[in-house]
This record gives sequence, structure tokens and C-alpha cells, in this order.
Amino acid sequence: IRQNVVSRTRNRHFRSTMRTEIKKLNTAIEAGDADAAKAQLPTTVGVIHRVAQKGIIHRKQAAQRVSRLASAVNALS
Repeated sequence: IRQNVVSRTRNRHFRSTMRTEIKKLNTAIEAGDADAAKAQLPTTVGVIHRVAQKGIIHRKQAAQRVSRLASAVNALS
């Protein structure tokens, strides 16, 4: 139980960080700011891949999220 508490806390931190980065990118996309979105995309992708590498989300779920975000950024330009 103690190990579960530690791992759950760690997973919540990484999942929260990932969601925050995605929200930042989505805000730039909705604002139509292509430069800000392109600048934010690599950091967001890195966080998503890091979370998937730790096993917090599935690797295919990470690929799906990255693909959708990248296509949304590319649609701006």
C-alpha cells in the first residue's frame, strides 16, 4: 500500500504536467497563434513521450495525442 501511494503520487504529478502542457498548446491553437503553437509543440511532445515511457499512459495513446496535436498545429499554417 505504501508503494502504491508513492507511485500514484508520482504518476499524478507527471499526468498533471502533461495535461498542463497540452492545455498551453491548445490555448495557442485556439488563439490562432501559429508561432506560439510551433514553439510549444516540441516541449509538449517531449512531455507526452516521457509520460508514455514511464508507463503512465500507453505508447499508442501517446502517439495518438501527438498526432492530433501536430495536425492541429500544421492546420494553422
